[in-house]
Amino acid sequence: MPQGKPSVVPQDGLTTRQRRNRPLLAVHTGEMKGKSTAAFGMALRAWNQGWSIGVFQFVKSAKWRVGEEAAFKALGKLHEETGQGGPVEWHKMGEGWSWARKSGTEDDHAANAREGWAEIKRRLAAETHDFYVLDEFSYLLKWGWLDVGDVVSALVSRPGHQHVVITGRYAPPELVEAADLVAEMTKVKHPMDAGQKGQRGIEW
Repeated sequence: MPQGKPSVVPQDGLTTRQRRNRPLLAVHTGEMKGKSTAAFGMALRAWNQGWSIGVFQFVKSAKWRVGEEAAFKALGKLHEETGQGGPVEWHKMGEGWSWARKSGTEDDHAANAREGWAEIKRRLAAETHDFYVLDEFSYLLKWGWLDVGDVVSALVSRPGHQHVVITGRYAPPELVEAADLVAEMTKVKHPMDAGQKGQRGIEW
């Protein structure tokens, strides 16, 4: 794609402006770190455009205070106080409807995951946000806690101008096929290979 220009212009009846501004479904998958980081980078750009941001974080510990969460909550507060950027909501394990890995059976966790997905579907139908990050969402599909067909159908048929980014390993083929943008993070080297644990400012 030289100089940011597409190599092929489809005969889809859309104008250049319409094609350029259509809502995207993106998937960041693969074994290497950086999937969520890339998604949050996109969300920063979306915030700067004044878009409403909705982050829905699955799997990661509710006690893990990631740097992106603090930063986005600060940006949400900045918007409330000054009007700069866009509004921000961050939902994670242990808060609101989000499911949590705590005492309980796998069936309990699966039921909570389905409840969380039902809330996301309601928000998509209501066009609540302009930009969604469904962090570590692909695991729920791999574990069979959610129906892949239902998820893909809801994402593909979402109304309005809503961008969605899904992160996590093992993205199913159906999701990959439906997505407009798919990036696979492949490991070449990692500090953990040399016995180094995650560090402040890099992993959180």
